[in-house]
Amino acid sequence: MSGYGTAFDLMRDQAGDAWRDYTRHPFVEGLKDGTLPQDAFLHYLRQDYVFLTHFSRAWALAVVKSETHAEMLAAVGTVNALVAREMPLHIGICEAAGISQDALFATKERAENLAYTRFVLEAGYSGDLADLLAALAPCVMGYGEIGRRLGTEKTSDTYADWIGTYAGADYQGACKAAGDMLDAALRRRLGPDFQTSPRWTRLCQTFRTATELEINFWQMGLTP
Repeated sequence: MSGYGTAFDLMRDQAGDAWRDYTRHPFVEGLKDGTLPQDAFLHYLRQDYVFLTHFSRAWALAVVKSETHAEMLAAVGTVNALVAREMPLHIGICEAAGISQDALFATKERAENLAYTRFVLEAGYSGDLADLLAALAPCVMGYGEIGRRLGTEKTSDTYADWIGTYAGADYQGACKAAGDMLDAALRRRLGPDFQTSPRWTRLCQTFRTATELEINFWQMGLTP
C-alpha cells in the first residue's frame, strides 16, 4: 500500500505496466545514480516549470469544482505547495546553473508538455472534481512514490536537492492530503463503494492516460 489512499492504490494497480514504466523510467534511474546528464536535467526542469504553471491552474480549477469547504481547503493547500515550494525549487536550481527566472518563464513549451497539461485541464473543464483529480493524481503521487524510493536507494548526491524535495515530509504530506481528497471526492460523488460505479472504469482510464503522458514527459527530458 502506498499510504496515499484507497482510490490511488486501486487506480495505480489498474494502470499496470504503465505505472512501472513511469516511476522507473530511465530518466528516474539516472536521477538515482547520478548518471543523468545535466543538460537533460536542466531541459526537463525548464519544461517542468512550464508544466507546473499549468498544473497550478488545474489545481485552482479544483477550487471551482469543489462542493465543500474541505475540498476547497485541500485544493488551495496544493496550489500553495506548488507555487510556494515546488516552483521555487526549479527557479533555484536553474539560477545556480546560469538560467535566469525570466529565461525560465520564457521557455518554449514542448508538444509533450502541451499534450499533458491540456489533457489535465480538459478533464477538469468537461468533468467534475473526480475527473479532474483522476488526471492530477499520477503526477502528485507518482513524484511522491519516486521521491520516497530514491530517497533510500540513491547512490549519488548529484540530484540530492531534487530527490530531497519529493522525499521530504512536506511533499509526502501533500501526497497524503491529495489521496484523502481523492477518496472523499469519490465517496461523495460515486458512493462508498465507488469502484463499483459505472464511472469507475472511465476514471481509471483517465488516470492511466495521465500516467502514459508522464512517461512521454520523462522521455522528452532525455531528448533536449
